Amino acid sequence: MKKIFLIISMAVLFVSCEKDLDQVPISAATTATFYTQPNDFIQASNAVYNDLKGYPDRQLNLSETRSDNLYAVSDGGVRDWEGINSFHKTIAANVYVSEAWNANFNGIARANILLEQLAKNGSVITSAPLRLRLEAEAKFLRAFFYFDLVRWFGKVPLADHPLTASEAMNLPRATVTEVYALILSDLQFAGANLPEVHAAADKGRATKYAAKAVEALVHMTRSGPTYGIEGPGLAVNEWAQAGTLLNEIIASNKYSFLPSYPGIFSFTNENNAEVVFDVQYATGLSPVVGSTFPWVLVPDAWFLSQGKTVQGGLTIRPIAKDLLNAYAPADTRKAFSIQSGFTNAGVTETNSFFKKYVDLTKVPANRVDWPINFIVIRYTDILMMKAECILKGAAVGSQADVDAIVTQVRNRAGIAGAATGVTMTQLMDERRKEFAGEGSRWHDLVRSGTVETVMAAWITAEDIQHQMQPFQKNYIIYPIPQAELDARPGLYTQNQGY
Repeated sequence: MKKIFLIISMAVLFVSCEKDLDQVPISAATTATFYTQPNDFIQASNAVYNDLKGYPDRQLNLSETRSDNLYAVSDGGVRDWEGINSFHKTIAANVYVSEAWNANFNGIARANILLEQLAKNGSVITSAPLRLRLEAEAKFLRAFFYFDLVRWFGKVPLADHPLTASEAMNLPRATVTEVYALILSDLQFAGANLPEVHAAADKGRATKYAAKAVEALVHMTRSGPTYGIEGPGLAVNEWAQAGTLLNEIIASNKYSFLPSYPGIFSFTNENNAEVVFDVQYATGLSPVVGSTFPWVLVPDAWFLSQGKTVQGGLTIRPIAKDLLNAYAPADTRKAFSIQSGFTNAGVTETNSFFKKYVDLTKVPANRVDWPINFIVIRYTDILMMKAECILKGAAVGSQADVDAIVTQVRNRAGIAGAATGVTMTQLMDERRKEFAGEGSRWHDLVRSGTVETVMAAWITAEDIQHQMQPFQKNYIIYPIPQAELDARPGLYTQNQGY
């Protein structure tokens, strides 16, 4: 069964070689008999990480496409992203919405069973540090999946242990506050017990500072406005807690600001000093464990124009003119991140699209097998989040620190001179250009309290085809997938506005 709904995924850990478990198969053992040696637990941990596989695509589909970065109206037949882009009310059955729910809850289910088995059978792991690390990783990932869910859907079902089918069938949505309580508890445990670095064989696993970085972002997200909806913002003013965590990461000296912007995303420079946490991929393996993200960024016609084979039928998802015009002429990030038109078979395409994670010398034979890792949090983000906390009143630095951070970011992009008196609006504008195509824009708009005004003005200016619905605050979060409503009628109430 391809679609795994909550009622199934919260009750069963899929330890057999199913299609969704394509990273490390765990044999055909049952949960009751599988966990008999340390490697069984490591394989189960790998299976939890595997549910990060679609995370990059999700950020493109639900964050970038929802935001003012992309004007992704249909260019020839209705695409799945069009309802996301145009704020349609009838997207409860949209495949991207369903994927966000299913993949995250599948990861949570796997994390919960791993945690349960560590408690029951973990004594077979004679190395206490390994046992503790696996527990901390599972809690980090459970928190990560729940944070992704609460930002997309607001209230969601909350499970901190494996559920029976009957329990899952009757589990209501928890409040956002309750979900955050588990997220923060898990991240604090992870931050206290994960190692600062991993050996080369374990590169890509969560570290102490990855946990602290996500926790900082959780505090910042909780501190955003409520908008009068049951979404991710709680207006709790935790900017100081976030800033303190960010300062810990900076003071660790485990990361550094790379002098080259393209170097951050180079296929030959993975796991570089900017990377705090990323989703790891590899190419040429069976089963396939590569990335699909570079493929979903760009249209087939561009690959053809560059002498490459057809990648699978995708069409262009155009960059908004407002973003294109935001870059200064000297800003080198634009040319690296964005392809500004092309010609194929005598036909000229004037629209632009993101290409940040695409290297034409690394195009794989299989479009779903790209080898490049996706960076979830990088050091530049740590610095710019600290600047945001300072501007929100946290006593973790000064205006001079904010100016220095923005100056450093701009100078690397080729923009000379020092930034002075940087405001929150200017910082958000800089984040938009720095992280374009990386999935942060929608979350930044929501957290900063500007999403209503920015999106309303942007739709008025940009929607030349008049296909977009007027923006309303209910669209800050997505609808509960229709399949979840249908599975147990009356258990969930659909989010307002859908």
